[in-house]
Amino acid sequence: MEFHFAHRMDQFQAGIFNVLDDKKKEVEAAGRRVYNLSIGTPDFQPAPHVMAALMEAAKKPENYQYALTEKPELLEAVQGWYRRRYEVELAREEILAIYGSQEGLTHIGLAVCDPGDVVLCPNPGYPIFEMGPALCGAKIVHYDLLPENGYLPDLDAIDPAVAKAAKMMVVSYPANPVCVAAPRSFYEKLVAFARKYNVIILHDNAYSEIIFDGREGISFLSIPGAKEVGVEYNSLSKTYNLTGARISFVLGNREIVGKFRTLRSQIDYGIFLPVQEAAIAALNGPQDGVERQRLAYQARRDALCGGLRRIGWNVPDSQGSMFVWAPIPAGYSSSAEFCFALLEKTGVLCTPGSAFGTLGEGYVRFALTQTPEQIEEIVQAIRDGGVL
Repeated sequence: MEFHFAHRMDQFQAGIFNVLDDKKKEVEAAGRRVYNLSIGTPDFQPAPHVMAALMEAAKKPENYQYALTEKPELLEAVQGWYRRRYEVELAREEILAIYGSQEGLTHIGLAVCDPGDVVLCPNPGYPIFEMGPALCGAKIVHYDLLPENGYLPDLDAIDPAVAKAAKMMVVSYPANPVCVAAPRSFYEKLVAFARKYNVIILHDNAYSEIIFDGREGISFLSIPGAKEVGVEYNSLSKTYNLTGARISFVLGNREIVGKFRTLRSQIDYGIFLPVQEAAIAALNGPQDGVERQRLAYQARRDALCGGLRRIGWNVPDSQGSMFVWAPIPAGYSSSAEFCFALLEKTGVLCTPGSAFGTLGEGYVRFALTQTPEQIEEIVQAIRDGGVL
């Protein structure tokens, strides 16, 4: 039997992480050690009180029914957390719980975009930013993130005709994969840009609690006028290590949130109630663990970036996120070629920058998922492997 699949599937290849995992298994099958710095899965544990809340809720049979919507206590917890952390006041109608930011970023295009609508996405950028709009038939137009601009979009350089045509713009800081933070002045310009051209802003704020050297982790919603032009995604995956529990929030403009809620009511029955209880415990509970974790990530950043510079590889310090963005050494024609050479010669696995867009070529991304002691071993392995 011959199957005919949707033409939209023609734009998707095997994910880079699947390709890297296959190569990793080959190296391990040969009896060699692999240091996996490719995928950004936190290796820290959730706080005990958060796990306890989930487990206690999971013992109650009534919690296995459809949730349908957020528990009032969860909405109050989000309101309190945003008030304490960012001095942002949120109405209940401005909060929607989703199954992780990745799911939410994919599906919101269905509520916002018609086929042919223009969506502005970063290059380089996290692939999901453009996958969701593309599935809706939207036209993706990239804006460049260049090192000479501090990896911030040059809003003034965007063609006014493109800006007028744009329905939506995806922005994310601290940025994965380029690992920079945006100052408050940038967000002020972004709100003015969105107002001028009537563009909906989606701000992915996954890493505001993993930010280094005293920088400010900023909520887009803390900027005057932001709620008039867009929404923000904030996830518990990286801040509280609830990655597999899949809970995140869309927050901000109530009209956008309400339209997205209507869409999701057709395809979803709400977040599993024990997961909601875990989120309530995380948001309302002690926050000292979040700061300890941030400092631990910074120690890993220092060990990797400083260690690589010590052996002759000029890798800049990450400003935020759980990643490091490194220019490939001289002598390699592509980031993929260097990644596979690095794995073969040293056992170190990272992600080629080309996986994040054309402007990611010439770079690789490392995930800060090993301890400083393990990172010292990694630096030694890179030095001894001759890849530099």
